[in-house]
Amino acid sequence: MEVHVSLEGHRDLSGQVYRQLRAAILDGRLRPGDPLPPTRELARRLSVARNTVSVAYDRLAAEGYLDSKVGAGTSVRAGGHLQRTATTGPPLRPLRPRPVWDTITPWLDPSGAGSAAVAFDFRVGLPDVRLFPYEVWRRLVAQESRPSAALAAGYGDPAGHAGLRTAIARHIGLSRAVRAGTGDVIVTSGIQQALDLIGRVMIEPGDLIAVEEPGYPPARLLFRSLGARVAGVPVDSEGLRADAIPAGTRAVYVTPSHQFPLGMPMSLPRRMALLDWAERHGGMVIEDDYDSEFRFGGRPIEPLQSLDRAGHVLYVGSFSKTMLPSLRIGFLVAPPALHDALRTAKYVTDWSTSVPTQAALARFVDDGLLARHIRRMRHVYEARHELIRTTLGDHAADRFDLVPSSAGLHLTAFATGDLADPAVFAQAVTRARASGVALHTLAEVADSPLSRSGLVFGYGAIAAPDIGPGLARLLAELSGRRLPRSSAGS
Repeated sequence: MEVHVSLEGHRDLSGQVYRQLRAAILDGRLRPGDPLPPTRELARRLSVARNTVSVAYDRLAAEGYLDSKVGAGTSVRAGGHLQRTATTGPPLRPLRPRPVWDTITPWLDPSGAGSAAVAFDFRVGLPDVRLFPYEVWRRLVAQESRPSAALAAGYGDPAGHAGLRTAIARHIGLSRAVRAGTGDVIVTSGIQQALDLIGRVMIEPGDLIAVEEPGYPPARLLFRSLGARVAGVPVDSEGLRADAIPAGTRAVYVTPSHQFPLGMPMSLPRRMALLDWAERHGGMVIEDDYDSEFRFGGRPIEPLQSLDRAGHVLYVGSFSKTMLPSLRIGFLVAPPALHDALRTAKYVTDWSTSVPTQAALARFVDDGLLARHIRRMRHVYEARHELIRTTLGDHAADRFDLVPSSAGLHLTAFATGDLADPAVFAQAVTRARASGVALHTLAEVADSPLSRSGLVFGYGAIAAPDIGPGLARLLAELSGRRLPRSSAGS
């Protein structure tokens, strides 16, 4: 029997022969005992080197598909059950994920693909990685990756490197007045894993979780993936409205220091009202303090965690904004009653975060390098924040109403005038993006239709000299005018 094998291109020829013969055996087209053509003959028919076919045959023989005997040639192995069982009834049902995964899509492209075409990057959540002290960091990581350090570390404590947990507790205690000791800190792979651990330990399927509306999409999506019901709670100029938390709510997720995406801090009366709700209802408050290190004016906002006296607040943060998103190190601070369960949840999830990276970060914090980098970047981001604020105020006051904000890595503006029309606004944003201006709309971070359209301007990834030309191009596209690209700094 002649075996049909077809080759495409000039790459992985041996692999192509292997896969096609294996498929023929598994599908029953080649049955036990059927002979295969000699390697020399098949190689001649395929116009390839004999060794190309020999490698494929040897691989199939090693995996138990073929028998090869001197003088008898090569044949499909007899006995056993190499073929897939044929079915005469209806087609077998393919594996399917739980229905909830049909409703969940990433808010942002996790790979960052497509950013190469961006001329002006106003996307949110991105720090300026170009200004990170890579040489210092590389030296610390190299020192902690030596064989002696690796042997001593093993897999590492699921709760995190002891030195890093101590350094984090001291850092957030000094910079944010968070009340925490080493034992209160669990090291995670970013804020998202911190939320996942909290969900595994504290949230049952069907529980009602309240989130800010508009608010941070990945948190909302995570809670839904765990089987929770998610309800949006409106925010106003003072932050989340505690009086609007639905009855039966198990937990509330908030960004009180710099509300995402609007940018205002939660007022003290609102913070106290939220804590009062947690005590009265036995509820849990998850405080996401994602970028509060970058405050440019006004009094520092006291975290909910530092005001909590009943142990209802879990505080989460990360080093993605202060250092590098690719670092993938975050942390959560939890009441003592949850320590053991959270540590076990971390163990069953991924055992531990990279130990050399944790050890290097502990030294980075202890040596004052993190504080120095934050001070430097605070000045950089403040200048960009002010440049966007003044440019929009001077040239687009009739198009945008800026939301007051004095912290973080983004500014939000509500559309006014003709841009207040949702259809006009959507078309304008499409034109701006097509011209190389990357940015996010308020609708993209909301779970339900908003009464007003708006834009969220991130300034972490765009250099100061590009902000003016970028806003000029944006405003031109929003007005329906075509600005020559050469005059926009591209």
